[in-house]
Amino acid sequence: MKALRVLVGCETSGEVRRAFLDRGHDAWSCDLLPADDRSNRHMQCDVRDVLDDGWDLLVVMHPPCTRLCNSGVRWLHTPPPGRTKAEMWAELDDGAALFSACWNAPVPRVAVENPVMHKHAKALIENFQPAAQTVQPWWFGEEAFKGTGLYLRDLPPLVATNRLTPPRRGTDDHKRWSAIHRAPPGPDRWKTRSKTFTGIALAMADQWGSYAMEDLAA
Repeated sequence: MKALRVLVGCETSGEVRRAFLDRGHDAWSCDLLPADDRSNRHMQCDVRDVLDDGWDLLVVMHPPCTRLCNSGVRWLHTPPPGRTKAEMWAELDDGAALFSACWNAPVPRVAVENPVMHKHAKALIENFQPAAQTVQPWWFGEEAFKGTGLYLRDLPPLVATNRLTPPRRGTDDHKRWSAIHRAPPGPDRWKTRSKTFTGIALAMADQWGSYAMEDLAA
């Protein structure tokens, strides 16, 4: 059977793209920024420009979510210094439009990563459905905390592959595992907080790749 055509949207690290490529799939990443690994299998453009190109599987890793997530809803009513309420709501509209385009893309199997959303974001997204699951890196052998919500359409939830035992709160190990949440402010903080762990990428390629191949063979 031919390989899957896989589009990994909103990814610059190449982690998920490489995981699917290593399993023989025709995988491409796409982002407004260039790929960190300078791969020739990265398209530097808006993911919405290539959604109609005949993909078997769409995995959207880090769509802009600052205005969508529940933790930031307060800024819609009390903007941070130097920003206006109109700007906050415009950014919400933009983020919801991107999520909606990916979620409703003409692709048979879709996964979109995003945190828990507030009610305003949910109301703006066409055919909104709650996240199918929230995974943690330590389910997949990675010593880190980072709850990742996965919105899934015709894909199964990921199954843990190497579940570790999290360290107790207050210990040095707990602080080390919490490095992403403790990242200091700075120009690269967004990249640290959007890190894709290799263990999760491998699980996506193994489990979703196998599921999609079996689905196509049926």
